[in-house]
Amino acid sequence: MASRNWFFLALGLLACTANAEACTRVVYHGDDGLNITGRTMDWKDPMNTRLWLFPAGLRQNGGAGKDSADWTSRYGSVVVTSLNAAVSDGMNQKGLVANMLWLNTSKYPDHCAADEKRLVISAWAQYFLDNFATVKEALASLKSHPVCLISAPIPGTDRFTTLHLSLSDASGDSAILEYVDGKLVVHSGRQYQVLTNNPEYPQQLAVAKYWEQIGGTRFLPGTNQAPDRFARADFYIHAIPKTANNQLGVAEVFSVLNNVSVPMGISTPGHPNISTTRWRVVADQKNLRYYFNSTSSLDLFWVNLQKADLQPGAPVRILPMGQGQTYSGDVLSKFVPSKPFHFAPVPPEVLAAYH
Repeated sequence: MASRNWFFLALGLLACTANAEACTRVVYHGDDGLNITGRTMDWKDPMNTRLWLFPAGLRQNGGAGKDSADWTSRYGSVVVTSLNAAVSDGMNQKGLVANMLWLNTSKYPDHCAADEKRLVISAWAQYFLDNFATVKEALASLKSHPVCLISAPIPGTDRFTTLHLSLSDASGDSAILEYVDGKLVVHSGRQYQVLTNNPEYPQQLAVAKYWEQIGGTRFLPGTNQAPDRFARADFYIHAIPKTANNQLGVAEVFSVLNNVSVPMGISTPGHPNISTTRWRVVADQKNLRYYFNSTSSLDLFWVNLQKADLQPGAPVRILPMGQGQTYSGDVLSKFVPSKPFHFAPVPPEVLAAYH
């Protein structure tokens, strides 16, 4: 009877998320402290993706007008930006990784409390990469120094950005941050290794629980929908062998990401993120290597943060991309100095609604 109940629950969740968007994140726990986080990025159109190196000591602003958060970065990081507007993914020099994924049902606060500093959603991931070494530190700060997250339209559209955020650190600790009915909900612990998109995280876990009873060696759901990708990623990230070999571990995580990627040319009208997988990243948080794989160019390269100059006063640097460049191996020497990256701010008409 219990199995039958899980079946009907799973069917119901699949029905209510038929229009969910894509992207998948996994955390691998290997041997001898080897922890690796990987994710896919799926989107209908090219995203003008760029890789940046941000040094410590950068002055940053929350981009949300009056009472915005202000900070000076404690840690340097390597990040991926999208649409010239936001940091979508990255790892700092302490091995903290932040990944932003789509969540249709996100509902952010409609007002900010007096003790909350405002933060535009395009800077959400970078805020954590700049300021914290571990998941525990990040969550403790949210209690002592809360921030008020404010969304903004996707550049070139009138559709508001709706995201949730995952954090993981070099110890393998993990956290999922979602805004539900205007309130921040946090799921924290090493067990939260997988994240996709809709529905909200507790319901994703319920779907995964159902598929655990089926047994992944016999059958796994195969569509591009978020619950199906969650079930596959959850099974495979636990099924692949544990290793202390960082190169093998990275290869294993990429193999899981390949299994949940969306083939090129696939798209769903009206839902830009159930679309082609544009890129994949894998972060080796023990050895501080950040691997990037472009699906359109077949490039696979990495950045070794242990060798990067990320001290205060070092320049902001960008990796030239988008003009036929082809990279392989460690590309640290290929980065060139650049003007600072600017997060897409909250439009004045949106800020006017806050009080």
